[in-house]
Amino acid sequence: MASSLTKDSVPPGTPGSEKTFFGHPRGLATLFMTEMWERFSYYGMRALLPLYLVAPGGMGLSAGTATAIYSVYLSLVYLLTMPGGWFADRVLGPRKTVAVAGAVVVLGHLTLALPSAGTFYAGLGLVAIGSGLLKANISTMVGQLYDGPDDPRRDGGFTVFYMGINLGAFFAPLIIGTVGEGVNWHLGFGLAALGMGLGLVQFLLGSRHLAAHSSVVPKPLTAAEKSSTLRKAAFWAGIAVVAYAIVGFSGNYTLNWILVPLTLLGLIIPVLVLVRIKRDRDLDQAEQSKMSAYIWFFVAAAVFWMIYDQGGSTLSLFADSSAENSVLGWEFPVSWYQSVNPVLIMALAPVFAWFWLALNRRGKEPSTIVKFGSGLVLIGASFFLFLAPLSIAEGGHKVAAAWLVAIYFTQTVAELLVSPVGLSVTTKMAPAKYASQMMGVWFLAVTAGTATTGLLSTAGVDLNRPGVVAMEATLAVVAGIAVWVYRSKVKSLMGDIR
Repeated sequence: MASSLTKDSVPPGTPGSEKTFFGHPRGLATLFMTEMWERFSYYGMRALLPLYLVAPGGMGLSAGTATAIYSVYLSLVYLLTMPGGWFADRVLGPRKTVAVAGAVVVLGHLTLALPSAGTFYAGLGLVAIGSGLLKANISTMVGQLYDGPDDPRRDGGFTVFYMGINLGAFFAPLIIGTVGEGVNWHLGFGLAALGMGLGLVQFLLGSRHLAAHSSVVPKPLTAAEKSSTLRKAAFWAGIAVVAYAIVGFSGNYTLNWILVPLTLLGLIIPVLVLVRIKRDRDLDQAEQSKMSAYIWFFVAAAVFWMIYDQGGSTLSLFADSSAENSVLGWEFPVSWYQSVNPVLIMALAPVFAWFWLALNRRGKEPSTIVKFGSGLVLIGASFFLFLAPLSIAEGGHKVAAAWLVAIYFTQTVAELLVSPVGLSVTTKMAPAKYASQMMGVWFLAVTAGTATTGLLSTAGVDLNRPGVVAMEATLAVVAGIAVWVYRSKVKSLMGDIR
């Protein structure tokens, strides 16, 4: 990494004389490496999770239960980004919160690495909590490295940071997946702990290069607020302990007593947050109108993520049971499919960026609404494509790996139409009062989508059945068409945002 740090040939002490990371503040190297290793641990564990849950040498659960657990876990990670941001703003500040988050993630992976079913769910919970704390704050610290939103290096810095995410996501299944599937599941989880441990060490050693205000608590809790927060937390924790004690001692406890409440929270909390913002009388008419438009995007995004995030569960489990996971006679682990998306993102994202600029120069760049609707139609198309390998498998034949790669390719193109647009429109349409919270609201769309998948699985719906897949595909396409048909109405609600 040292070779990428350069020193400008100007007198020391003048602006720009400090060491840089590819022309960016040196602290970006710290955050780049931290996020790369955190994503390595997260995506490596995620690639193993559904396979371990159904494996005879793992948990030996049904595919439906495995999908439900996977979906609840993902929805929790994104749900916890909002309290993660609040914790940094009111208690520890971003820098200390990320350090604590890294330690919690390491502890979670180490708990998963223990060969005990009893500790497994505790490990998942710890990883979800740590990931939520980290995800909410590390991007904030990237922004703090620059001189405000008008710094010309800012967008490039986030692009470099985004590459760290995808590098970690690409290598994780190849390394952790290979060891977990081929050698020992718990050793794979142990490698995820090692990855996050390296990221935490990198962060602690390099934190001196971060912006000084990353250590500041923006709005510390008062003594009265601390007392009130602790009382409320203790109250709800007490209710949960008593309720589950009654269920446990009565002999009626099943896994659904955990999965169903968490799934419902993943659906109810996003709705409550949107309702609270929409009913806020402090918002002026223009902000209220933009929030009405944003709800369209939010609901459509929830449908998108409901299908997209099944790439790690429904599609992975299908590949495990029904695909010929080989190329020219060479077999590869099922978890390797999870490396397809990040490598395609790294290859296609620059192409899309160039393409939109080229169209913009000619005045032909599609609007935000058209991009979003097209992404929904494509994610639906990916599941219509999924019907072909499902039909082949029903005939008793193994499905070629190329079918799954084609599905992941279609989903990646859809992601490049929806995800960057969604992030951009969230920042543009956020009411001033909720400017710092709206990114967490966007992540709640992921929570709602994956929680819906979890709810279907806990209800006993087989997500690998052609009828269910066709229904989800149709829902996405109809949602995409609806966004396009009502584009004039949504544009009018968006006001000056395009």
